[in-house]
Amino acid sequence: MALHFPHAHPPAAGELTEVAPGVFWLRMPLPFQLDHINLWLLRDGDAWVVVDTGFPDEHVRETWSLILDRLDGPVNKLIVTHFHPDHLGLATWLMEKTGASLWMSTGEFLTAHVVWNEVGGHGARFMVEQFRQHGLDAEHLAKFEKRGSGYRKAVPALPDYYHRLMAGDSVVIDGRSWQLMIGHGHAPEHVALYCAELGVLISGDMLLPRISTNISVFAATPQADALRWYLASLDVMAQEIPAETLVLPSHGLPFTGVQERVGDLHAHHEERLRALETSCEQAPKSAAELLDTLFNRQLDTHQTMFAMGEAIAHLNYLEQAGRLSRHCDAEGVIRYTRTGH
Repeated sequence: MALHFPHAHPPAAGELTEVAPGVFWLRMPLPFQLDHINLWLLRDGDAWVVVDTGFPDEHVRETWSLILDRLDGPVNKLIVTHFHPDHLGLATWLMEKTGASLWMSTGEFLTAHVVWNEVGGHGARFMVEQFRQHGLDAEHLAKFEKRGSGYRKAVPALPDYYHRLMAGDSVVIDGRSWQLMIGHGHAPEHVALYCAELGVLISGDMLLPRISTNISVFAATPQADALRWYLASLDVMAQEIPAETLVLPSHGLPFTGVQERVGDLHAHHEERLRALETSCEQAPKSAAELLDTLFNRQLDTHQTMFAMGEAIAHLNYLEQAGRLSRHCDAEGVIRYTRTGH
């Protein structure tokens, strides 16, 4: 069964669209190929709850200021699904402007701080070494070294305090219970929110209608089976969320059809995994040598970062499933061979 999209068009810039009782959709621009993010405003009695912040640029701040001025009450909570800049980037600014408290998971809060400060295996120097081990050429490595930490540039400041969200918790908003669902693979402890009474799932980046969210392995956890974690998280959603639920994703249009979309994503990733197996059948290949297999298009520096992380995630999945074996050559480059060949 195909997905159903009850709202054919996103709200205009600075406008709100009510998609369920007390649940409002707004859209903000992003300076990337993926050029937008969906944000959510939830009525909470005489106040409001904001879910995710948008990317920190002046136009987004100006748009937020216009929206906040039109609200008929204060913002009392800011819920952030995960640490990526388009979701957390304006948290400090919004908290200072509204007085709202920050609510997010510990995994996301702490990851934001270690990435921003480039410690604990996170940061450009660790990523460059990881990509060198996986065969990326010197020209690309030099670009990453020169660029440094893109995260610190994209997140001008981080909050120092937060209210912790945990799996199994629920948050009461406007008298309705929103159950927290923790997902893995795209981010360490990604928060999604499900309200059974409204039949609404705010899925963040975990479940998108048209594209597959990025699944990467980071230098701090080189053996992570991030793709398996991601698919397992989707399976929980497919099991626990009713088919008629309206899914509110961070990118794309709201839709219904959780089970169909989860099935599509399983099929997509299995097709990519099989393509990698085939590519590693004739000769050992590194992650960098397999980028063309996964992404049949030109990649800029920003896209290459995500592509390398995603390639390593798929290769870790295949190795840990016994479908590929890995070895290091004399120069310390990791390559993969199809098992039995």
